[in-house]
Amino acid sequence: MAKNENKNWFMRHKVVTVILAIIVIGVIASAANGDKPSTTTNNSPTAAKTEDKKSEPAPVETKKPDVPAEYASALSQGTSYANTMHMSKQGVYDQLVSEYGGKFSAPAAQYAIDNVKADWNANALAKAKDYQDKMHQSPSAIHDQLTSAYGEKFTVAEADYAIAHLND
Repeated sequence: MAKNENKNWFMRHKVVTVILAIIVIGVIASAANGDKPSTTTNNSPTAAKTEDKKSEPAPVETKKPDVPAEYASALSQGTSYANTMHMSKQGVYDQLVSEYGGKFSAPAAQYAIDNVKADWNANALAKAKDYQDKMHQSPSAIHDQLTSAYGEKFTVAEADYAIAHLND
């Protein structure tokens, strides 16, 4: 019975984490949309005047590879999960394809995982420190939580790294 209660606690913890992630991503997306200029070509009269004043040719832009919008969105959301919530690679993937999360296609989620720039060892360490500081768990229990299929889903090597650096 205690194991079932522990599993239920972890599931509730994950649901709360997902809800918080969605809120954080919404806030980040809103701030990004309000503060960043559009990346579309600027054909306004102001842009033409600026170009007329310059005698130098415009720098040549390297063309970005064509990436479907779904893939770019999955990458953006995956990067946010990895770098703000310190999720594992598998955790990010699962969240991206989840019907309760990003609802991205498996190929879009895999593209995101292949292109997310994250330090997975550092993410495991951040999660381990949270479990140590907030849950007062032993290193063995933290390791189990980090590698659990019902927990954080880090690799054994990432969990080993986290435990080795837990008190640094």
